[in-house]
Amino acid sequence: MAQFTYIAKQSSGDVKKGTVEADDQKAALKELKKQGLQPLSVHAASKGSSLLSFSIGGKVKTKDLVVFTRQLSTLVNAGVPLVKSLSTLQEQSESPMLKKELGAVVKKVEAGSSLGDSLAEHPKTFSAIYVNMVKAGEEGGILDEVLKRLAVQQEKDAAIRGKIKGAMTYPAVISVITFVAFFFLMTTIVPKIGDIIVSLGGSRDSLPIYTKVLLSLSSFMKSPLFLVGVFVGVPLFILAFKRYTATKMGRYHWHVLLLKIPIIKTLVSKVAIARFARTFSSLLGAGVSIVDAINTTAGAIGNAAIEKELTDSAKAIQSGEQLSAQLEGSKYFPPLVSQMLAVGEETGQTDEILLKVAGFYEEEVDTFVGSLSSIIEPLMIVVLGSIVGVIAASVFGPISQISTNIK
Repeated sequence: MAQFTYIAKQSSGDVKKGTVEADDQKAALKELKKQGLQPLSVHAASKGSSLLSFSIGGKVKTKDLVVFTRQLSTLVNAGVPLVKSLSTLQEQSESPMLKKELGAVVKKVEAGSSLGDSLAEHPKTFSAIYVNMVKAGEEGGILDEVLKRLAVQQEKDAAIRGKIKGAMTYPAVISVITFVAFFFLMTTIVPKIGDIIVSLGGSRDSLPIYTKVLLSLSSFMKSPLFLVGVFVGVPLFILAFKRYTATKMGRYHWHVLLLKIPIIKTLVSKVAIARFARTFSSLLGAGVSIVDAINTTAGAIGNAAIEKELTDSAKAIQSGEQLSAQLEGSKYFPPLVSQMLAVGEETGQTDEILLKVAGFYEEEVDTFVGSLSSIIEPLMIVVLGSIVGVIAASVFGPISQISTNIK
């Protein structure tokens, strides 16, 4: 039997938390109902000891934030007071960083601050989108519904990032292994084989051109100039690149470049559109004004070029224009988005229409990432095979020629 932690409402109206043993979650729910409790949240207990849990870099994991958001939505919907809900979730949280920040949030709310303002003081954990949606939910009296939307949005966003990272991990690992193996061969094995070939066949002038190129490349890779370039020049270049792209202008230029590179621009634009549609829909559904929703969404897109286009659209909307009309001539948004937006504006269901757009482009991202993975794997095999083939031909070609001359 497994152990489950729960938060439940008693018949007196008080909230109770604890653990229960059951075969699965459904059995745990039945057991709690037998005890006269109204389950609000039931989750499998962590197998690891909480004494061993720690947080690297002081960052709250997306999974922990999603669980907190869903549980808070359930407690608020059940009528549990906000301070009591936050205190309960703080005590049962397994994330030290989230527990610490929730402690500060509870104190602020107890002192009279709104939940949105309290969360805004922890921007590393609660983004501007999160805070704005919570504020809108508080003002509209639909905080529980807004929190549900937030949890779904976070899960979808994390799923997209996870799939992209998964697709890029394989080629990145193979590339590193290839470079290390090639460096070892060129600096250790090839020079020795080159000396043997020269000793058997005479001068280097008699060797095939591709063997001369390989031996010259080997000598260059052993030189101090190459080593300084790799171990000093490359890190300096990466540092300079990061500093430049950290500036507003550098970030904009880099993101414009990404939207011009084949394959990469397709992936970046699809991810950006899916994120825009879901985030904008959530903000509109929470009651945020369209201009504020656009400006907040623009900052969450992750691409400065698309962000600029959206913020320019927000300025035009303040003058009375429709967003669909603004995106109709967009460089980055396809016609489908502006057409769907136009339908939403006419029917008054923009948030629902955008959810459909988000679902469509999330599926497009899944399909694209899957096809990209299937293309990258054979491509990497071809590259590796070509490197091995060139080295083999450069080494065994002269040996074969020398053995023929000896005969």
